[in-house]
Parts: sequence; C-alpha cells; structure tokens
Amino acid sequence: MNEDTIAALSTPAGMGAISVIRISGPEALQIAGKVFVSPSGKSLSAAATHTAHFGTVMDGDSAIDEVIATVFRAPKSFTGEDTVEFSCHGSVFIQQQMLQLLVRRGARMAMAGEFTKRAFLNGRMDLSQAEAVVDLIESESYASHATAMNQMRGGFSRELSALRERLLHLTSLMELELDFSDHEELEFADRSELETIAGDIEKVISGLVHSFSVGNVLKNGIPVAIVGETNAGKSTLLNTLLNEEKAIVSDIHGTTRDVIEDTVNLSGITFRFIDTAGIRDTHDTIENMGIARSFHKMEQAEIVLWVVDNTCAEAQIRQLSPRILPLCSNKQLIILLNKSDQVSAVPTKLSGLPENTVTLSISAKEKTGIQELQNLLVKTASVPELTSSDLIVTNVRHYEALSLALEDIHRVQNGLQTHLSGD
Repeated sequence: MNEDTIAALSTPAGMGAISVIRISGPEALQIAGKVFVSPSGKSLSAAATHTAHFGTVMDGDSAIDEVIATVFRAPKSFTGEDTVEFSCHGSVFIQQQMLQLLVRRGARMAMAGEFTKRAFLNGRMDLSQAEAVVDLIESESYASHATAMNQMRGGFSRELSALRERLLHLTSLMELELDFSDHEELEFADRSELETIAGDIEKVISGLVHSFSVGNVLKNGIPVAIVGETNAGKSTLLNTLLNEEKAIVSDIHGTTRDVIEDTVNLSGITFRFIDTAGIRDTHDTIENMGIARSFHKMEQAEIVLWVVDNTCAEAQIRQLSPRILPLCSNKQLIILLNKSDQVSAVPTKLSGLPENTVTLSISAKEKTGIQELQNLLVKTASVPELTSSDLIVTNVRHYEALSLALEDIHRVQNGLQTHLSGD
C-alpha cells in the first residue's frame, strides 16, 4: 500500500494567498525534481532534509508558478516517508494545474486522510494521535485546541501506556499467586497490594470516563435551545447572538418551522445555539412537525433560553409552563423578557418556576441586555480552565473503550472484595 507516491492539497482550496501541495512516498523527491527548476540548477533529489528551496514549477516549457519547495526525508517527516511540500500561490487554477502535472509525472491523488493514515502505519503516531489531528483541525476554541494538541503530542497515549503497565503488574501478581498457591509461606490472603493497584487503576479510568462530558462540550459546543411562543423574538435573538441574518424575521406567526443551528465562541467556550419553531396550537401539519422538533431539541440542550414577549409575559409563561418546564428539570433555564424597549416595567410576579431559573430583561432588536446574556451563558457553562497538559476524552470510541475497561476493573475489585479465587 505504501509503494505508491501520493499528492494532494494540504490547505483549504481557494481560502488563502498561499497553498501547500504535499507529495509523499518513495518517489516523492524524484517526481518533485521532474517539475521543479531551481535558479541554481540544483536538483531536489539531492537536497538535504528539512531544507527549503526557491524555484519554478514547469510543465515542459510553460511555467505554472514560482514556489518554495520544502524537503523532508524519511523517516523524519510527517508521514515517515520522503516528502516534498510545494508552497504555491492560492489560485485554484494553479493548484489544479500542479496536481495534474504531478499525477502525469507518476504520483496519484491521495485519499481523504491518507497522509495521516501513512503516519500511523509508519509508526510516526499511534491511533489516538492520528485521531487528534482531525480534532486539531476542527478546534474552534482555546480549550479544544489545547486538548487536541496534548493528545496529538502523545499525552493521552502516555497515560494509557502507564495504565497498561499497572494492569500488567496486577496480572503478574495474580499469576504469581496461582504459581505459588501451594506454598504456605507465601501470604496472599489479604491481597492488599492487588486491591491498592486495582483502586489506583479504577481512579484513573473513572476520571477519564467522566472527563468525556467536558470533552464532548469542548468538541461539539454547549447546546443552547432558544424556545418560546411565536413572535416572541427568538429568531431576532439568534441573529443578534450570531451577528448575522441567519434566521428569517417576520411579524407573521409560525415563520420558523424548522430548527436553525449555528455556533458562537464566547470567552473561549463554544455555544451551539438552536433556534426552534414557535410553540403554539396550530392545525398546520408542517408547523406541528417543527414544534415537535422544538421539544426534541429542548431535551438535548444543556441550557434553555425561554424567550418571552415582555408585553404579555405573565400570560405567556402561564400558558407554556406546563409544556416547557417538565423538559427543563435537569437544565439551566434562563427566561428572557424580550422587547423590553416596548414596556416601562418588568413583571414582578413570575411564580411556579424552578429555583435555579434566571430571569433577564433584554431587547434582541435593540441589542440591550445581550452582553449581560453572554456573560451569564459563560458563567452558566462553568467549563473548567484547561491547559495543554490536561487529559480530556473527546473521542466517542475512546469513551466506549474506557467505559468497558471501567466495568472490567469494577468486576476485578468485586472479585477481590468477595475473596474470589485467583483462577
């Protein structure tokens, strides 16, 4: 599989002034040398590793672009193979011309993720580090970036390696007990060392499993459902929070019939705002489907923003409380008294609400109270400050494997406590 030499664009197409085209494989230096012409006349195939060279990519007598060619010789490259990276101008036309030229000279187009796959197969990184590459690319906040960097640098792998050594030590002691069970002078009756080791292992695995709740938030954002009656100002609030016209705003009831989602980074925390269909009694089939989705998204959210028209706040809260409050028992509920610019006073009696309910007066249209809302969201999220050394599980596969391991170590502890025989 690694006998092919592959090439691909390593930067987003048409997204910047400079693009990078990577070639990796046994023929990378020779193929790159066929198309690269240096002013000094030196060939790339003779270039030292980790050196950069200015020159022109030529297709016969036609110049495609002036580039910087960076050479990485095996095994000291990202993939562990001979690699050349061309830094060219960001034109989509130039990118296509260069890739077509490299294919004609003997390379093939790389499949999605193939550079990282080769790095894994060639031992440059383990599987958890390879998976962290995607998390690093997709990171949208400091915390998610720090977590991905730590995992890609092997922090997670080192922790798992240490756990494996402890498990092997536990296993060896159990085997020792079996091997010398006939010798009365060897005392294993209380198994205190086994219990201590098992307890230490359980503590580490349990901590990693429980960190997934934080890791999932860092990776996917905190889901925040925006709910309320029609024309309460939910779509206007979403547009204000996103600072763009994401949702259609209209005086017509039932304008929003499906959920609209987008993310915003506030103080390093990613929030995933979900604008939902207005809740009301209607005979419109499509609108009812949208309302059903609203309740579904409310169940999935960690924070619920209940937008209430401040001109008739008490009536709206009284009417929708039986439908909204039962879904908010384990969530942070924030009631937003919207359209505060149209009323002179805030209602003082809002009874029957959960104890942790927070009420805030805003005007989504005039953008008053929005900064207070953003500060409240950051405070409510209570995401711990992380550094690049913190170990947080963000991958579902890792979480499932660790959960199974935690069940296993619990069975080991139970066996020790009930004096189960070693065999």
